[in-house]
Amino acid sequence: MNTVLPKRKLGKTDLEISLPALGAAPIADLYEVIDEERAVGTLVSAIHKGVNLIDTSPLYGMGLSELRVGAALRHTPEYEVLISSKVGRVTNPFEPPTDRQVFAGGLNHSVSYDYSYDGVMRSIEQSLLRLGRDTIDLALVHDLDPWTHGDAFAEAYAIAMKGAVVALRSLREQGVIRAFGAGLNDADAAEKFSRDCSPDAILLAGRYSLLEQPALASFLPLASEEGIGVILGGVFNSGILATGAVPGARYDYAEASDRILERVRRIEAVCERHNTPLRRAAVQFAIAHPAVSSLILGAARPEEVATQIDDVKQSVPEELWSELKGIGLINAAAPTPTHDY
Repeated sequence: MNTVLPKRKLGKTDLEISLPALGAAPIADLYEVIDEERAVGTLVSAIHKGVNLIDTSPLYGMGLSELRVGAALRHTPEYEVLISSKVGRVTNPFEPPTDRQVFAGGLNHSVSYDYSYDGVMRSIEQSLLRLGRDTIDLALVHDLDPWTHGDAFAEAYAIAMKGAVVALRSLREQGVIRAFGAGLNDADAAEKFSRDCSPDAILLAGRYSLLEQPALASFLPLASEEGIGVILGGVFNSGILATGAVPGARYDYAEASDRILERVRRIEAVCERHNTPLRRAAVQFAIAHPAVSSLILGAARPEEVATQIDDVKQSVPEELWSELKGIGLINAAAPTPTHDY
C-alpha cells in the first residue's frame, strides 16, 4: 500500500517530489555487487512506501542502474513515479570500462564524457531505452564541476554551455523532459551554473550537510531568490554521517581523514547526549533549509528505505541544534527543523 509522504514543489516547476527521494547508485553495484532480485526489490519497496522520485544516471553501474530502475517501473505500473537522470556521459557496449571508479560491478560497457549537443541527445536516447520510457522528468548535466574535472573544468563547461544546455532546453520544449538542471559536487559550480543557465533545479551532493555547509552562504540564497529547485544528495557525505566515525568510514567516496573522523566524533557525541541517531540528525538538518525540495537517499535494501522514511518523519530535540551551533559544529545561520512540511 502506498504510504503518504511529505512532498515539496520543485522550484517553479509543476513537479511535486517526495521526502525522501531514492538514489539508485547503490543498487547498481556501488561498493558491492548486488543481485537483481534485491536491487529491484529495494526500488519497488520504496515506490510502495510513497517515494515518487528515483534519481539515476548512465554512470551508475555503467548503465545498470537505469536498467534496474526500468525493471522496477514495470513491476509498479499503477504508481506515478518521477525519474531524474543525467547527461554528460555516453555508454559504449562495444568497449569495456577503463575505470569503474567506486563501482564494484555493473555492466561491461565503457562510459565517457560528452557534454556536446549530439552527445546529450545520444545520452538521453540511451537512458530512455534502458528505462523503457519515452520521457524523463528531470535531466541533469552530470558532474560539471572542478571537483570532477580539475584543470579541464573550463573547457568542459564551455562545451556544455554550447551543447548540453542548448540540447536540454530543446528537449524540454519538445516535452521529452519536463525540467533540466545540473547534478554537481561543488557549491560554487552550482551557483555559476544557476547564474549562467537559469535552470529548473540543481542536485547538489555533499556540500550542504550536517558535516559541512559551504552552500549556505551564497548558492542556497540564490536558489531561493530565483525559484530554483534544490535537491540535496550526499547528505551522509558518502556514508560517514550514517555509519559514524567507524574504521573505514567513507567521506566523499574515499576513506575519511583523521580530521573528518574527529569532527564526526564530536557531532556524534552531541547526538548521543540528546538520544538522537547521527543518521537522523543528518537527514533532519538537510531538509530544514527552505530552498530544499527533497533529499536523494541511497539504499541497497528495502529495510534501509523504511529507516530513511522514519528518519524524515521523526523529530529531533531543539536543544541538539542549539548545542551544535554553540560549539561551532554547524553554521550558526543554518536553518533547523520546524517539521512544518
